Amino acid sequence: MQSYDIKRERRDLYAAARGRFEIVDVPRMGFLMADGRGNPNTSADYRAVVEALYTTAYAVRAIAKDRLDRAHTVGPLEGLWSADDLGVFTTRDHDEWVWTLMIVQPGWVTAAMADEAMDRVQRTKDLAAGHRVRFDHCTEGRCVQTLHVGPYDEEAPTIARLHDEFLPAEQLVPRGHHHEIYLSDARRTAPARLRTILRQPVGPAHG
Repeated sequence: MQSYDIKRERRDLYAAARGRFEIVDVPRMGFLMADGRGNPNTSADYRAVVEALYTTAYAVRAIAKDRLDRAHTVGPLEGLWSADDLGVFTTRDHDEWVWTLMIVQPGWVTAAMADEAMDRVQRTKDLAAGHRVRFDHCTEGRCVQTLHVGPYDEEAPTIARLHDEFLPAEQLVPRGHHHEIYLSDARRTAPARLRTILRQPVGPAHG
């Protein structure tokens, strides 16, 4: 049985090009999610949410394999980022960031399966943020994305080019939340080699 891997099956969404902005259409997708606020570099809460999400994602994977005989590779960590003042993303004022961390689920994973996995995790694991994980859907629609290679704190120039140059030239405006997809494991990858998809939902500038 070949394991389904969304990075392989949906390369249009999970394999962006470095140095080029691409327009993509992102369909409705299911995710395990949990919300928080603050500096991801120093926040114990951020680390607790990451642990809870991955633990639940592997529980979902086990249930899907047992019930449906379908195997999948657990998807990469993703984050939706917002703030009261969007300027904090270029100034990198981490303490003002509001985030929703997510792990995408294959289309055959149902809300009932996710609920069962969340219940199993809460009963068997002592996780500080386990109770905060939920299953929900996200529909981003038209987006612009690119690949950033390097430390997370060096994303600002690319984000600035997106908002100040590419979007105006294409007569587009940002909407929704800034979205990042972490293709690399930061625990095992040198900062200079980190690969992150930067995605921004967009709409027409007029109309």
